[in-house]
Amino acid sequence: MKDIIPYSRQEITQSDIKSVSDVLSSDLLTQGPRLIQFEKLLCELINVKYAIACSSGTAALHLAYAGSGARQGSLSIVPAVTFSATANAMLYCGGDIHFCDVDPKNGLICPASLQSTIRNQKQNNSKAQRFIAPVSLSGATAPLDHCSEIAKRFGYKLIEDASHSIVSYGVNTSGNKIFSASCKYTESACLSFHPVKQLCCGEGGAVLTNSKNLADKITRMRSHGMIRPNPPSHSTPWYYEQIELGWNYRLNEMQAALGCAQIRRIRTGVKRRKELAKRYNVALKQKPFKGNLSLPLHDDGHSLHLYVIHLSSSKLRDELHKFLKSKGIMTQVHYIPLYKHPFFKRIVGDIKLPGAEEYYKGCLSIPLFPSMSHSDQDRVIETMTSFFS
Repeated sequence: MKDIIPYSRQEITQSDIKSVSDVLSSDLLTQGPRLIQFEKLLCELINVKYAIACSSGTAALHLAYAGSGARQGSLSIVPAVTFSATANAMLYCGGDIHFCDVDPKNGLICPASLQSTIRNQKQNNSKAQRFIAPVSLSGATAPLDHCSEIAKRFGYKLIEDASHSIVSYGVNTSGNKIFSASCKYTESACLSFHPVKQLCCGEGGAVLTNSKNLADKITRMRSHGMIRPNPPSHSTPWYYEQIELGWNYRLNEMQAALGCAQIRRIRTGVKRRKELAKRYNVALKQKPFKGNLSLPLHDDGHSLHLYVIHLSSSKLRDELHKFLKSKGIMTQVHYIPLYKHPFFKRIVGDIKLPGAEEYYKGCLSIPLFPSMSHSDQDRVIETMTSFFS
């Protein structure tokens, strides 16, 4: 059998390996200079004031919610098409979640549904914070400007889940660029450095913000809510205090070193993803694909975390998935609407949102990653051609 082609994979170079190996020979394996350097590089890359790296994208979401005041009685409105972490992080804080609909073409949060969801909320006298968590999906940027207007009007805070969209931007109806994770419209933005993401640390995440107070709070909460007095006491230099509840969500030095090495070539990786996407676009517009599938909508600011095609039916999608797998080509579905999972059904009941249903019905992520060769991509296209033929 031919080699398996994954739907996505990490790209590790000799430079990456050396960066991690150097840490293993150093004095500090955690809370050292590589973490500081990585956070500085993130700030420069995305043009934000503060970056707090942590152990995962889920940890970043939890820290962002908790740092902004989420607690018992809080709630967050989450688009139905996303990974579970976007919703789970609010539940970790003791709050509630509600789902709003998405654009059926791109899976991004639908402002009209968001506004309707807010208006349908029962009046809650609790002073607990309320949140909206727009998700920038697959490398496309959510309509953050529209979400910001709605959030301000109704008294919500905005936290962007930018796990898919580092170095992405969208263009609004006025022709202005809306940069994902820039925190221009949001309290904070959260990144993930899982191996299949554009920037890989093995595991890891980060909270980005332009607020010093929020950055300081999240930095404390990342490490058990502890601080050391500054300047330290001369009589007790070992002294520290826990001033609030926090967690052990630290990113270690090996992960930070890998992140530093990867961040230097992230734009090269995105450029390669775009080149591969163009080859797909040309091939999949031809027969026998025409009429059986539609291609993703990509503007110049899309960072191509995923290449998501839409089959004409869920039955056809599932058959294609099984056929490709039998030939050693892996695909994935991003995502099952969260309200379909048994856990969330127990929370929100048996609901359906038309945009999410339509997006999910035929979506399939086919292989795309920077180290993918043209011959492997041609194999994917040829195998898909044989299926439809």
